[in-house]
Amino acid sequence: MTEATRTTRATTPPSVQPDQAAGRAEATERGRGLHRVPIGAIARWTLAVLAVLWLSFCTAIGPFYWFGGSIADWTMANTLYFLLALIIYMALLIALVRFGGGRIIIPPSLRSTCRRAAKAIQTFCRTGWPRHILKPLYALARGWRRFATTRFARAMGRCWRAIRSRTPRIIMRCTSSWIGLALIMFIGWLWVPVTLLSAFGADIRSQIREFSWAWNQWTGLQQPYTGFFAFVPMDIYPTAHYLWPQNPTYLTDQHNLVLTVFYGAVAAASRYFTGSNDAGYVVLSSLQFLFAVFCCSATMHRFLNLPWLKKEADHDAGMLPPASEPGTRPEDYPNAITRAGVWQRTIVILFFLLCPIPVFATISLTKSPLFAFAFVWWFGIAYQLHMTRGRHGGKPQRLPARAFAAFIVSACVMLISAKYAWYILLAQTIIMLIADRKRWKTYLAAMLLPAIILHGGLVMLVSSGKVINGDPIESRGIQLQQIARVAQLNPEGIPKDAADKLAPIFNLDQMGESYFQQDADPVKSSGIQSKKVSYRWRSVTKEDMANFNSAWWQIVKANPVIAADAFFAECFGYFDITDLPYVSMDYYVTSDYVNSTAWIKDWQPQWRAQIATFARDWGKIPVLGWVTHGNFYVIMTLLFGAAEVIRRRWRTLAWHMPLLLLMGVMVTSPANNFERHMLPVTFVFCFVVLTYWRESARGSSNRAAAESRAHASGRDRDSASGQD
Repeated sequence: MTEATRTTRATTPPSVQPDQAAGRAEATERGRGLHRVPIGAIARWTLAVLAVLWLSFCTAIGPFYWFGGSIADWTMANTLYFLLALIIYMALLIALVRFGGGRIIIPPSLRSTCRRAAKAIQTFCRTGWPRHILKPLYALARGWRRFATTRFARAMGRCWRAIRSRTPRIIMRCTSSWIGLALIMFIGWLWVPVTLLSAFGADIRSQIREFSWAWNQWTGLQQPYTGFFAFVPMDIYPTAHYLWPQNPTYLTDQHNLVLTVFYGAVAAASRYFTGSNDAGYVVLSSLQFLFAVFCCSATMHRFLNLPWLKKEADHDAGMLPPASEPGTRPEDYPNAITRAGVWQRTIVILFFLLCPIPVFATISLTKSPLFAFAFVWWFGIAYQLHMTRGRHGGKPQRLPARAFAAFIVSACVMLISAKYAWYILLAQTIIMLIADRKRWKTYLAAMLLPAIILHGGLVMLVSSGKVINGDPIESRGIQLQQIARVAQLNPEGIPKDAADKLAPIFNLDQMGESYFQQDADPVKSSGIQSKKVSYRWRSVTKEDMANFNSAWWQIVKANPVIAADAFFAECFGYFDITDLPYVSMDYYVTSDYVNSTAWIKDWQPQWRAQIATFARDWGKIPVLGWVTHGNFYVIMTLLFGAAEVIRRRWRTLAWHMPLLLLMGVMVTSPANNFERHMLPVTFVFCFVVLTYWRESARGSSNRAAAESRAHASGRDRDSASGQD
């Protein structure tokens, strides 16, 4: 056998993996000068860099809107903010991409530079400091060595070693089942409903008022319905009168019909038995607290323990490395799916138990926390579907009956708590029918059918005049803010035709006076009776609203800078990590509505104020307080999504698409950096990180196994050629 033949056979083993073969082919083409442009990689990186540019831009424009400025005031300082944010976010993205590819996060060249710098600092500390400074340090070191030889120190060392060896076992045993996780969450959160009782804002008060008026109507009590002096619940969060039916009705879908009826019924029973709504508030908060414990523990169990894996079958198939064998190597289980370790479990549990956002959300009676906890439940079941997609010889594993029922119930709770859940479920159903079409029946039955039934039922109630539909003006927050900002800053810049079209809909003078860049509610005339009437909800007609879009577009074209300022000012805080929340979750703990209750306000008021102040002060600490802000988790989730795009994890991205849709909801919401809008993304962030780590570790194991097989086959061929 010639030397050339040996070389060819040694360098082209038949067992080379496809990615290795592609890499060698690419290297060959480079050597021949035939390197092709990687269009796919360029497109993926372009998409990821656009996300980083958006985050950097939002960070740079933050100072404008903190002090009432404009983007036209851009200076060199803002350019420096932009570049600094760009460098940091790009470094994080590159680190995530390298980790996802099984590579060292810090490149070797940079690591060697850091080592040299550390060595230089260490040398300077040993030789460069004056003798009188080092002398106390040497004395302290000698004292520590003497203390380490004492009996007490040795006893403390034994105790510490025992704690280190037993604590991981205790944590793994306590978190190995859903019951154990539920007990941890219940005990860890129990102080919240016991000491704070309940937390709420204006929404539930309006819902209770709506149900009370409807109940009075059902029992035969005559009440005002229309007329100039009539002021009914539909006028508080104004619903245009053209949407009202001819026959009197007082129920609306403004705050979701099912929740309005349920909350109102519980409050009515509370008034009947106790004379106030307070007992009803406590009961509703306690029920939501138990629902939160259930949803979070069930989802933790799915992500941490992978309960759908059968130990014996998966061990035989090489899918799950046995936890009892500490010496297992990645190449021994090339397709391994690992359960979470001690640190992963500890971090996830501590986040839910210590972060003020989920803690206060457990008892906050607004629609967003209920939707967020239901979304966490739904997200965990979707993860189970994602992980069982290609099992058992390529055939997807069927979803168990209990998990299938939970999938339906979680989708229903999402639908009855947030209107935008209908659009998220519809879009996600379409995406999953493409990404996982073999289980199309599961997605249609569990996601689309509940949406059609609940949404269709609401449409039937609205068409029959039993319920008043929500005003579509609620979804036009960005447009309203742009018109109002122009009306405040440049009223002469509004074209006459646009002003004539808007005259039946809005009072432009009142819009300008009501404009507040953080919140669109004042422009919509939301609030109590003494509000400024900028929205003519009493007299506006459906025909008048048909001219709204054309009038808005004329104003935007005539005032592009002011319109851009209105848009950015309403949404930049969701993506600016340095921006403090406009309304944080601690607001509901000490809101004016809580402080005006019958007896809840007297239940440990000092403790209530202290805990809310502690959370608020923690959030104001630079860097350390970021973990208490929802926009931190939104930004990091977007970076992980960009890394998944670059790593081409398309099926994982298909399952994570609701998170991107929720970010779109934030942008179009009426308020900037409103923390309750970020709850779903915040609650599942730890699970997104765990998924990325797990898939990256699995990819590294596959790569290590492939390299091991390639080296083994190469050694076998070399030995065989040597024998020849």
